[in-house]
Amino acid sequence: MPIVTFLPSGRKIEVEKGVTLLQAALDHGVEIEHSCGGNLACTTCHVIVRKGGWWLPGPAPDEEDLLDAVVGVQSNSRLACQLRVTRNITVEIPS
Repeated sequence: MPIVTFLPSGRKIEVEKGVTLLQAALDHGVEIEHSCGGNLACTTCHVIVRKGGWWLPGPAPDEEDLLDAVVGVQSNSRLACQLRVTRNITVEIPS
């Protein structure tokens, strides 16, 4: 099973392959804001992929449109509700 590391806390969790990053975080008590409930209608679950993102497909057009509205967006930014975990990854939850 893949391991997700959350920064800045350094917390590591083992997750079911294919689950969204948001659901994995919620299942393990890691707080990621998600105002729209994970329905791709806001940007509050913004995360920055710090390691292991080489395997990720790029964001879909709807996610890209929302990421354009994120203050501090980076080339490795994603929405946790859209990122499906299939391998080990390290993500930063911006403050």
